[in-house]
Amino acid sequence: MDKKDMKILVLNAGSSSLKYQLIDMATEKAVAKGVCDRIGIDGSLIEQKCGDKELVIKENLATHTDAFKLLLKALVDKDKGAIKSIDEISAVGHRVLHSGEDFKGSVVITDEVIKICEKNAPLGPLHMNANINCIKSAMKVLPGKPMVAVFDTTFHSTMPKYAYMYAVPYDAYENWQVRKYGFHGTSHKFVSGEAIKYLKSIGAPHARIITCHLGNGASLAAVKDGKCIDTSMGFTPLEGLVMGTRSGDIDPACVEYIMNKTGMSISETLNYLNKKSGVLGISGISSDFRDLTAAAEQGNERAKLAIDMFVYRVKKYIGAYAAALGGVDCILFTGGIGENVKIVRSRVMEGLEYLGVEFDKEKSDNAPRGQTVELQKPASKVKVLILPTNEELVIARETLALI
Repeated sequence: MDKKDMKILVLNAGSSSLKYQLIDMATEKAVAKGVCDRIGIDGSLIEQKCGDKELVIKENLATHTDAFKLLLKALVDKDKGAIKSIDEISAVGHRVLHSGEDFKGSVVITDEVIKICEKNAPLGPLHMNANINCIKSAMKVLPGKPMVAVFDTTFHSTMPKYAYMYAVPYDAYENWQVRKYGFHGTSHKFVSGEAIKYLKSIGAPHARIITCHLGNGASLAAVKDGKCIDTSMGFTPLEGLVMGTRSGDIDPACVEYIMNKTGMSISETLNYLNKKSGVLGISGISSDFRDLTAAAEQGNERAKLAIDMFVYRVKKYIGAYAAALGGVDCILFTGGIGENVKIVRSRVMEGLEYLGVEFDKEKSDNAPRGQTVELQKPASKVKVLILPTNEELVIARETLALI
């Protein structure tokens, strides 16, 4: 089949949701976007957009199989769908959280691949179980349709061993695979690749790039010659930056101390660090930077502190990764905060002149949304970019390449 005739369905399953896009590979544009929400919960529904056509169906969705059947029904809806027949779907690309150490790239899904994913499920039980259920549902409803697993971790598989190992007894790595894996890999891969193409097109150095994926979940990656050499998230997405609701880096001894003080179980404490911490926990207001900046402007000291902590941690990792890379040619911002919150970009860039950065705050403050934009002054030795991410397109491209 010619590429211009191919449409790839991209699936991103959560524990109670199923997001999807149908991407026309001739244009690399989404012809449909949607989400099945509240799977297994009262009030489940599907919301879909195809251009200016919107479709909402409220229907009981007990399982991911129910959700997958409904999204196929929505895609071929006579009035508000995107395609006339399911046969127009050439393949399905699944976002899968964790590759463990078994895969170094995306793979065509087979029974053996599913078994390996099930083995690795304890590395990310909430997401992995949902990912696996979605794969099985799709294979059941569309038997024989090519399917590909695109892992959130494999872009980081090029990290050297000294970067991904933890200094715990080596048996923990050999027996239980305790190590740094990193996440947001599809985003870091997309934006670093697009940055390399862009920098080449303007004749700028492009070997050493620091990618800042800043959203409710946030991570940085150090990318050298297109390969990741380090990233801020670790064994789980809890390590690294201060985030919307995640604590980021913390002394592990705090966990026992907090448990003793509160009487919480280990599961409750991990929930405390993952869901109740970060800028939400510090500010006591919100994990949304629109709320935080508004409160800070009104003089709320805890909101100011939350922003200060977020910015400081990003800046600290940029300094560390500049050292790891032996210098930096480009720093780029992506994700909901990176692309849209100008105060964060400006504050992160303050004081980085020693790296050769000459940041243009006016350009940043007036940057148009949804475009690749340069934010540095003409004399800057380092390019600073806003570069919108597109993780679904990465999954579609990887699927196309494998089928």
